[in-house]
Formats: sequence, C-alpha cells, structure tokens
Amino acid sequence: MLDASAQIEQKGYLEEEIDPSLDLFEEIEKLKKIKNAIILAHYYQEPDIQDVADYIGDSLGLARKAQETQADMIVFAGVHFMAETAKILNPGKKVVLPDLKAGCSLSDSCPPPLFKHFKEQHPDHLVISYINCSAGIKALSDIICTSSNAQKIVESLPKEQKIIFAPDKNLGAYVNKQTGREMLLWNGACMVHEIFSYEKIIRLKERHPEALFIAHPECEDHVLAIADFIGSTTQLLKFTKDHSAQTFIVGTETGILHQMAKNAPEKTFIPAPPDNHCACNDCPHMKLNTLEKLYLCMKNEVPALTMDEDLRLAAKKPIDRMLELSAQLGIQ
Repeated sequence: MLDASAQIEQKGYLEEEIDPSLDLFEEIEKLKKIKNAIILAHYYQEPDIQDVADYIGDSLGLARKAQETQADMIVFAGVHFMAETAKILNPGKKVVLPDLKAGCSLSDSCPPPLFKHFKEQHPDHLVISYINCSAGIKALSDIICTSSNAQKIVESLPKEQKIIFAPDKNLGAYVNKQTGREMLLWNGACMVHEIFSYEKIIRLKERHPEALFIAHPECEDHVLAIADFIGSTTQLLKFTKDHSAQTFIVGTETGILHQMAKNAPEKTFIPAPPDNHCACNDCPHMKLNTLEKLYLCMKNEVPALTMDEDLRLAAKKPIDRMLELSAQLGIQ
C-alpha cells in the first residue's frame, strides 16, 4: 500500500474505454509531445511498455533520470515506490502511474510504524535502506542504496559503524558476506526473488551445461551459491551482452529478458524456474501495468501522486546522500 500521506488523485481512473482501432504506440508518442511528458520504465515491465519508454532502467538509473528530467509530466511505468521516488525528487512536476494497484511485496514487508519502533531499539545504528521501500521508510533512513551500489556504500562507512539494513534481508545478507560486516537486517523479502527453486535450477544447469546461471542479490543465499555471476538488473544485462557465453539461465524477474534479447539477439536466455507450477517468474505487481493503462494515464493525467511536504523532504535527504556517494565513489 502507499503511505497514508502519499495520496492518489484518481478521478475518472481507468473508466474510459479505448477505441480498438487506435494505434496506441502512435497515440502515446503524440501525448509525449503535447504534454511534454517522459515515460520512465523499469526493466520488469512488459515488452510493449519497454519499447515505448523514453528511458528503461533499474532503480538507481530511474532515480537519476527522474532527478534530471526537464519534462513537465513523469509517467512512471513501474511500482508505487518508484513513482514516490520520482515525486520526492520532483515536487513541482506531475507524476502519474498507469495502475494504482502496482505495489511491491518487498516494500509492503516493511511498514513504517513497525520499522520506526525497530529503529528506536537500536539508537546507535545508522540506517541504510534499499530503494525498494516506501517514502515512509526512506524518511526513517540515513542513506538509500540500490542493488548496484549497496556494497560500495557500506564499504565507504567506517567499519565500527553499526548499521541497520532494510528492508531486504537477502540483499543485506549478500552485502554482509561481501563486506565482512554484521549489519542488523530487517526481515523483509521480494516474493519474486524468493520463489526460485534451487533443485530445478540444478536440473536446468545439467540439461544446459554450457549455460551460465546469473542471479540478482535479492535471491536467497542457497540460490546465489550456485550462481556464476551475481549483480543488479543493469549489471546482469551488461554481463549477458559482454560475456562470450551463448546461453544464460536468468535468476530475476522475466521482464529483463526482453532487453537481453534485444542487446544480444544471437544468444539464448532461459528464465530460472520458480518453486511452483508456473513456467516463468513474473512480478504480478509490475505486470499490472499495460500499454492501454499507460495510454489512459497519460491522456487523463491520473492516477497522480501527491505527497506531504514534510515527508517528501525527510525522504529526499537519504536519496540525495545516495546520489552524492554514488558520484564520489564513481558508481555508474
């Protein structure tokens, strides 16, 4: 759910029927020009949305793009915490999102009131929060990080500094292992990255011995233990493009396979199997957004995000700190 103080203006939300003869790609391009709008899309969006977006990226890239855009309206094709981040960085711009219900299991696993109590029990700890969290959690944090920069940000701090890491326990555990730290971890996780089956991946690797298994650090430790490469969404994308291997088993949300195939059409990308009866591993929240909803949201400029100014300013401080540290540490 959105923070209580992050409101949605939704009058007329998705009530309009779309003329089936419309070329939505063409209409969306027209609306971009008329409204001076930019479409920011996460790699986990459906292929049609990725193809119409002005920028496609992971959380760090999207935060940077949202900060620097000159557009009057930001259309955020992602989940609600991403739209919140865009609004935090751009209070004077209209921020709209295609589907109000596009939430995030990881963000929802860390309610601000409970986390505030947890933080108060450890007053000597600095709080680093993964960007996949609500504005309320950002406001309770000292530094925001992404999967791209989490390790370097933690390593930049004095070793004696005690740290709370939230909300993703798997990413936190991975960073602990890489840095030798003992950060205190909030018990949150992403439903998509926790569902991969270790046994099925092993069997898949046996059937494709030439394939490399690559995984996102939000995956569980026993899955990461068999990975040939671990990295953020952008790092996984770059690895598959640059590496000489021709086949990859991909341990993250399946939306990224569209960009991998576009970047290296001669290579084969196999989604890592989840521990259920589905053939693939999709984020049900990310996939709520569709091209039709994107068109309506641009046309009618709803749902639009508004935010309490005190919350916005409190949430902006740790994001600014992340962007400053990323620049200082040379993190792309």
